[in-house]
Amino acid sequence: MSDFGLDLRDAEEMMESEGTVGDVVLGVLDGETEPEHWIRNIEYGNVLVLAVEGDINERASGFAREVKDMGGELTHFRGFLIVSPPNVSVDTDLLG
Repeated sequence: MSDFGLDLRDAEEMMESEGTVGDVVLGVLDGETEPEHWIRNIEYGNVLVLAVEGDINERASGFAREVKDMGGELTHFRGFLIVSPPNVSVDTDLLG
């Protein structure tokens, strides 16, 4: 078997610091958290449920385009922004 040169020693530690793959992460979108934090969570496969404080367009501008470009979804619902990773859709059919 060939050696791919993978160094997984730090992978587990990095995942623990950002959350486990597939978690639902609750947070506040108030401009205090760096956009890279939210992007990393989406890259790890987590779903974000963010209470929006302020203008949603302004608050999400630092990460919304990148999430969309990677195939994720952003859904605004009752003061919350739901951000899902690629291959996880937000079903809004029951909303009317």
